[in-house]
Formats: sequence, C-alpha cells, structure tokens
Amino acid sequence: MSTPSFFKRLIGKFVHPSETARASRTARKAVELCHALLSERGEVSGAALAREVLAEYERLPEAASLPFFDLLVSEFSPDPNEIAGAADAYRDDSSPENLIRLQHAVEPPRQELFRRLNMAPGGTAALIAMRRRVLLSLGTNPHWTGINADLAHLFDSWFNRGFLTLQRIDWHTPAIVLEKLIHYEAVHEITGWNDLRRRLEADRRCFAFFHAALPDEPLIFIEVALTRGISSAAQPLLDPDTPVADPARADCAVFYSITNCQEGLRGISFGNLLIKQVVEELGREFPRIHRYATLSPVPGLCAWLRSVEHEIAQLADGPALLAELARLQAADWPHDPASAIRLQPLLMRLCAYYLLEAKKDGEPVDPVARFHLGNGARLERLNWLANVSTHGMQRSAGLMVNYEYRLAEVEDNHEAFVKEQRIPVSHELRKLARECPLSRQAAEA
Repeated sequence: MSTPSFFKRLIGKFVHPSETARASRTARKAVELCHALLSERGEVSGAALAREVLAEYERLPEAASLPFFDLLVSEFSPDPNEIAGAADAYRDDSSPENLIRLQHAVEPPRQELFRRLNMAPGGTAALIAMRRRVLLSLGTNPHWTGINADLAHLFDSWFNRGFLTLQRIDWHTPAIVLEKLIHYEAVHEITGWNDLRRRLEADRRCFAFFHAALPDEPLIFIEVALTRGISSAAQPLLDPDTPVADPARADCAVFYSITNCQEGLRGISFGNLLIKQVVEELGREFPRIHRYATLSPVPGLCAWLRSVEHEIAQLADGPALLAELARLQAADWPHDPASAIRLQPLLMRLCAYYLLEAKKDGEPVDPVARFHLGNGARLERLNWLANVSTHGMQRSAGLMVNYEYRLAEVEDNHEAFVKEQRIPVSHELRKLARECPLSRQAAEA
C-alpha cells in the first residue's frame, strides 16, 4: 500500500456529505453525456459529443472519478436476462443468427462507448490514461475489473502489429520524443542529455514502436549496444565517457534496456515483436553480428531471498548461511573484498536456483525471466556485481543475467517453454543451481 493512496482513502472517510453529493452529481453529468453518445447516430455529431464527454471526464475531480467508474459498471454492463435468453436460444438452435445475437448480448455497452469515445481527437490517449487510472485503483475496487477487461480487449485490437511502426531513435529525432525517452527509461536511468547522446552514438542503437494515434509517444523502446562478445556488466555500457567503438567490428548485439512506456497499455505485448524486428534490422545493417543477447536485471531476487530465509534456516548449515546473507545489509559490502568473496558463490547459486526453480503456475516468478524465456531465449550466464547502482543492488544484489537469442533455436525454445515449462539453460548455470543449498534440501526430501 503506497502512503499517498492510503492517505487519500483515509481522508475520503472524513469527506463532508455535501462534498460526496457534489462528486456524485459531477460524475452523473459525465455519465449522462455517455448515454447520449451511445444513442447518437450521426458520425460528425457523434465525434463532437465524444469530445465533450472526454472534456467532461478530464475535468472530474479525484472524488468524482470513483462514482464515475462505479456508474460505468452499474449502467453499461450487459443485461443478465438478455444474455440468458440469447444463450437459451443458441442452445436450442445453434444457428449463425443465434450466435450473433448471443455475441451482441454478452458484449458490454461500455465497449461501444469506448469505441465512440475513440472518435474524438486525442481519444486513444485519453482511453489509455483512463485505463491507467482504473489499474491504479483496481485493488481497492475489484468491481472495476470489467472496465479494465473491456479496455484491454479493445487495445489488443487497436495496437496489433499491423498498426505499429518501428522507428530508429537517434540524435536527430525530434526533441519531444528524446525527452520522453529520458522520462520513461525504467531500467537504467538516463541522467541527462549527455547520457542520452552517448546511448545514441554509432556503437549504439535505439528502436521504438509508435502508433499513428500517438505520433510522439513511444509505446516501448529498446536500447542496444554493438559489442565484441557478450557484455557482462552494465556500468561500462552506461558510462557517458566510454570511448565510441567501431560498430563494423561488432559481433554481438546486447539488449541492455527494454522499457514499456504506457502504463495504460499494461499487458498488451509489444516486447517479443520488438526484439524480433530489431534483430532483423540489425542483421541487415551488420552482417557480422551473429550473437544477440540481453544484459538483464533479476528484479525479484532480493525479495525472494527474504521469502526463503525460513527454508534456509532449516538446513544443517542454515545459521551459517543466513549469517553470510546478513552481509547484504551493509550498504558498502560490494566494496569490501572479504564480504564479496564470501558472498559470491552462495549468491550465484541461490540466484541460479531462483531463476530455474522458483515458479508460480509452472512459470518463473521472475518477470524478466518469464518475458525472455517466453520469447525463445536461452538462460546463458550469470554476471557477478554487474550492476552496482543503488537500484541494481536493492533488487538484484548487483547480479545480472545474459539471455541469449540463438536464432536457429528460438522457435523450439519458445515451444518447450510454453508447452512443457522447460527452460533452455547453459550447462554452467544448471550446475550452479544444482549446487544451491536449497537444491540439496529438495533432493534430500
């Protein structure tokens, strides 16, 4: 629970009744416009009304957004009786006409409302922002699930690959887009224009997907370093003062950052499409490149280590192992050679075990692992103290992973992971996982 949202709810309990009534009236006015939009038949007048609805929605104060979404649930959901009647008719006679009637019955009127709102200038961006607002409060308003599902369903269609364009981002890209890269970067913070310029030099590439409805808004972008061999540390790639290498001599493309930019498009998959197309682009430009790999964080590692402390404590040498892991509490442990030497074998083995064995519903709990393995990558190598930034230490204890995309194996790896939950992994990393104390415990059990 975030502190701001907690205080908003706490304050909400003491809102004067007149304020609540005013918020409800404001929300009702916006919803009445929504009803009018659904009943509108003219395209021109419908677009004008859609613009008016969005303007009214965007003027809603925070207190009025709650009753507005509640009204979208209560007044724009499917009619249960109509669904039951259409289902009975289709069960008795499975004709195409009855199937179409059933499909119309189960589709919430909200979906048609959102389609019409999309006719307004800026409608797509407004709907993305609306879903972001819903997602932020979905935990405390689970009855809004239908609104979220309706918007996600529409976005799946509106943002399919046929509507996306891949663009290379370089120093000549309009400043409005470059500024958004700095703002959105979620893996390795861009500290300013000098930092950004280095990431766009000749031995780097940056690509983004765009949509015609959001011309200056990247949906997702990927940063690539053209290197000799697979990189094992982030800081040399991120140092703005690193000399620019000759890209013609590169034999490897390292994907060191992938950022989804639009929170309102969460769950709409762009990453796998982006990686595949970027590989094709780089292959055409640099025929000598024959290896494609990531330098990825392990964002769930430290949280998982805390969650298995009890299991570690049950081992014969558990107290000694926990004493070693306690060294992680010291902020300067990476700079203490004794601590680093003692921690390295234990942390490497625990991380390998985490990536291969810590699962939920048959898939790795680590989100980055799920993403790359689901795209057909191979779990190749762990890198010790590869990201010693504050963020990297807090979430991944400084460890990073190379996932390698071996083009001849991608499809087979994808099928093995999706159908059999089998993880393609190097011998070295598999060996580390087997040597993990928790692996020994599982074997003995």
